[in-house]
Amino acid sequence: MSVHFTSISPDNPIREGDVESLLAMINVEARTEDLDDFKTLLAAVHDCADFVNKLPDYQPPLSKYARQNIRRASPEEQALGHAGAHLFLIQGEPQGPLAGKKISVKDNIAVAGVPQMYGTDAFPAWIPDCDATVVSRVLEKGGTIVGTSTCENLCNSTSSHTNAQGTIDNPYATGYSAGGSTSGGGALVGAGLVDITLGADQGGSIRVPASFCGCVGFKPTHGLVPYSGLSSGDALNDHAGPITRSVYDAALVLDAICGYDGMDDRSLGAPMPGSTDFAGKLRGPPPLLTGFKIGLLIEGLDRPGMDPAVCKSVRYAAERYQKLGATVEEVSIPDHLLGTYIWTIQQRVATSMNLLGNAHGRQGLQLVGLELARLPWTTESFQKCFPSTQNVIINGLYLTSRFPGLYAKTINIARRLRDSFEAALSEYDVIITPTTPVVAPPHGKRSTPMESLRPSMGITQNTAIFNITGHPEISVPVGFAPSSHDPAVKLPVGMQIVGALGKDEKVLTVAHAWETGFDWKADGAEKKNIPSLL
Repeated sequence: MSVHFTSISPDNPIREGDVESLLAMINVEARTEDLDDFKTLLAAVHDCADFVNKLPDYQPPLSKYARQNIRRASPEEQALGHAGAHLFLIQGEPQGPLAGKKISVKDNIAVAGVPQMYGTDAFPAWIPDCDATVVSRVLEKGGTIVGTSTCENLCNSTSSHTNAQGTIDNPYATGYSAGGSTSGGGALVGAGLVDITLGADQGGSIRVPASFCGCVGFKPTHGLVPYSGLSSGDALNDHAGPITRSVYDAALVLDAICGYDGMDDRSLGAPMPGSTDFAGKLRGPPPLLTGFKIGLLIEGLDRPGMDPAVCKSVRYAAERYQKLGATVEEVSIPDHLLGTYIWTIQQRVATSMNLLGNAHGRQGLQLVGLELARLPWTTESFQKCFPSTQNVIINGLYLTSRFPGLYAKTINIARRLRDSFEAALSEYDVIITPTTPVVAPPHGKRSTPMESLRPSMGITQNTAIFNITGHPEISVPVGFAPSSHDPAVKLPVGMQIVGALGKDEKVLTVAHAWETGFDWKADGAEKKNIPSLL
């Protein structure tokens, strides 16, 4: 259809002064003699938009897997505070590699027919029309989905007290953070109430909860897993992946969910769905790592805010790899220290654009219902958001207005960071850092912006950089360390294992070797039933 006219119809809403008002938003003016023409052209684009707006949306086919007994988790059904969002049952295929696995889904991942709260009450819950690709795929592989798990407020926090549904407790200590933004899912897996959580990670949102809750959290190479049907922060940073109780289960999930789905352009280079066998490589005798070189990143350890007890635990855990035949040595990559700066600018600009409905330039499954639910913003909806989300919007508006070209520059510098790690990973098989600089802190307060945000400050200093470089990482629990707030409280320590781009299999292998060789709950002691490793 083409729009052809030379006059504005009476029912068209474009009026005198509209062109001038629009241009005033960017502090420019058109020539007076051109205003009538631009008014006519604006009326034409309005008619075009009105036509498109009335077209039916184009969504994937409805799932064949029935949704049973969908309900908001009641107080009696809750665990660990408010870890559950909605409860229901979706039984996947009767057979498959994920048969018998109980799965929760982070509440920013579309599950058709299930209200999604997205951790907020700033706008009403919306109901997706279709399943995210990762949801469809775990059902096709035999998984059983038992509910959605609470996520933090619009996914903008690594704490577990920011969502509008209620605080989520760490499974190892009531009153302490479960991490975020995949907070409910991390807590449920850590407590053994589900086997798997499907999560999303833009700066550490899978790995931080895994580290705090004593779980395995895997962020694949960017684009390996399609992001179709998940709410986005920045398409350059978006990753979907699992939180599990074992590395082997993480590999099973990765086999199920990876591969291009015909929608998400981030996954155009991914393998064909069903063609990988990450889990198969982990079957059999526990692997030895003879000939492997493992780098312990100096800049990931020796920086402000790092708890010495966490660093000591991770150093000890990394050195245990020598028992498995690997060489372990320190490595320096100074560009690691730039990661937080580059990620902060990218995340603030892109996430604010997403929240304001200005995301563009990507092909994929777009969440139209979510856009309609949260737009337009009002003072009431803005003030209902947790300060972390308010801060993202304020920061993004400021950066785009005061620093033109800065976001583009961060994309270029992100390539520099990627190349620095790729160079190091051509010499080392993997690089190790603490996942988080501290063990889970006590819950923060919902008060002033500074007090509300304080518990999350600095938490992603070792994780966020790999969202902008796209490298695969896994967080595995390797021991306990005392809380700096109460030394009597011992909480899990996570070790982050980083691999080269596309080397997800190697990351899983190295993590699996540690997990099967040592007992993290005994602070890395050798497992007595694996004498061949000693």
